[in-house]
Amino acid sequence: MEKFSRLTGVAAPLPVVNVDTDMIIPKDYLKTIKRTGLGQGLFAEARYNEDGSENPEFVLNKPAWRNASILVAGDNFGCGSSREHAPWALLDFGIRCVISTSFADIFYNNCFKNGILPIVVSPEDLEKLMDDARRGANATVSVDLEEQEIRGPDGGVIGFEIDAFKKHCLLNGLDDIGLTLEKAGTIDSYEAKAADNRPWL
Repeated sequence: MEKFSRLTGVAAPLPVVNVDTDMIIPKDYLKTIKRTGLGQGLFAEARYNEDGSENPEFVLNKPAWRNASILVAGDNFGCGSSREHAPWALLDFGIRCVISTSFADIFYNNCFKNGILPIVVSPEDLEKLMDDARRGANATVSVDLEEQEIRGPDGGVIGFEIDAFKKHCLLNGLDDIGLTLEKAGTIDSYEAKAADNRPWL
């Protein structure tokens, strides 16, 4: 998993509440278990018209936000079914950070396991960040995980809280497999001892 320390980029405003995982990545895209290629399906029902052409009104299709790496979203982001394809699609599109006032628990935890930083802020701070995001490519936002700070384009700073273990994992690029591999020496030692004690297995 790619490490996350600091991110500076364009933030896209998505002032919609209760964005569920089906809106993030519709069920038609769930036939694959690959993590790549899902970016084209991100928000597909909003991004594309029925004929497959782009919807010019959707924020990520507008020139100012096509290369957004941060998403500023409404309350209860990632609710609905527990599909891990949702963070996969965000990451494949290029979104490394989602900021909201609240997240669905399963989606929130899935983000950390896939190298995405979900940040919870107050409604007042979200409104400030939403205003910054509406300025598009002319106003970049910086996220510093080490310092737990979001810096706006005009120098304003917003702090955020995060679980220490989840922070450690993101800073070091550790998903569940990576955490297990950190214990490889202990596991190998146990397996060798078990093989000596029970050679018939």
